[in-house]
Amino acid sequence: MAQTTPNHTQTVSGWAAHDSSGKITPYVFKRRANGVNDLTIEIFYCGICHTDLHYARNDWGITMYPVVPGHEITGVITKIGSNVRGFKVGDRVGVGCLAASCLECEFCKSSQENYCDQTQFTYNGIFWDGSITYGGYSKFLVADHRYVVHIPDNLPLDAAAPLLCAGITVYSPMKDNKMLESPGKKLGIIGLGGLGHIAVKFGKAFGLHVTIISTSPSKEKEAKQRLGADDFIVSTHPKQMEAKKRTLDFILDTASANHSLGNYLELLKVNGTLVVVGAPDKPMELPSFPLIFGKRTIKGSILGGMKGTQEMMDVCGQRNIKSDIEVVKTDQINQALDRLSRNDVRYRFVIDIAGKSAKM
Repeated sequence: MAQTTPNHTQTVSGWAAHDSSGKITPYVFKRRANGVNDLTIEIFYCGICHTDLHYARNDWGITMYPVVPGHEITGVITKIGSNVRGFKVGDRVGVGCLAASCLECEFCKSSQENYCDQTQFTYNGIFWDGSITYGGYSKFLVADHRYVVHIPDNLPLDAAAPLLCAGITVYSPMKDNKMLESPGKKLGIIGLGGLGHIAVKFGKAFGLHVTIISTSPSKEKEAKQRLGADDFIVSTHPKQMEAKKRTLDFILDTASANHSLGNYLELLKVNGTLVVVGAPDKPMELPSFPLIFGKRTIKGSILGGMKGTQEMMDVCGQRNIKSDIEVVKTDQINQALDRLSRNDVRYRFVIDIAGKSAKM
């Protein structure tokens, strides 16, 4: 393992954290030369995911400093490798969380690269050549074309960026559990943040009855009026939770704060399913009785494969689904991360990497 190889000949400016303080500062580093399977992408925008905060501060104990975060990347192709088909210079494209996988296992061959046990991420991963991957808090990126998607022309690159992580994270389990082909079914969403607000948009676009489940009563108005949710449950209100028992077909748990699953399971109908996509840093409490007395299922889900990510992006283009964002400049990254740690964003920060607020 090395930060770079002799093939890393391109100098790029970016922004990195160097220790567990998580402070992001300007950082100049090397990227590999554009290979035969690669695309070089001028980065216009990069979303700020809660994962960026965890890696910057080494919350999970796995950060390889210096770390250049960012896996919600949109921009324009400036160079293509000789083996690349389906892309051309000038195309509007996006790169999400995946940088590499084995390409040979059952999951890679079935477009589930996200479950390959050799998957490497866009940052803080180890690429095929042994180098450490650096993310989208930088001026340009070199990416293998098999992990790049097209951005529909009608989607602005800034509001499309969070779809590459938050969007596919909620779209994939909804599709896998057939909720996108079941209009009228009742969807519950725990948490109304970067993931949750996009889940509401998918739910409404596909004709579902959408209920937000939140600890914050103050979010009810925006959930219903701004995002179109049909119902709202304050999870800390016992009478509200009791009144909604056995009313939901499916729950998507997007919360990253520590919480018990017991009370949420009670909201599911018999045979209902709860899928965890949030990543609390401590184990979840799981009482057995709500699980076994309701014949309920709990699953986990992470991201989606590349075919599914392109499909999701195309759906967003067709239905005009995009993230609600607050654009920040590169000298505001630390302030944005601090606000994100306090959940002070509606609903996703996006960094204007190119510095021109280009609505492409």
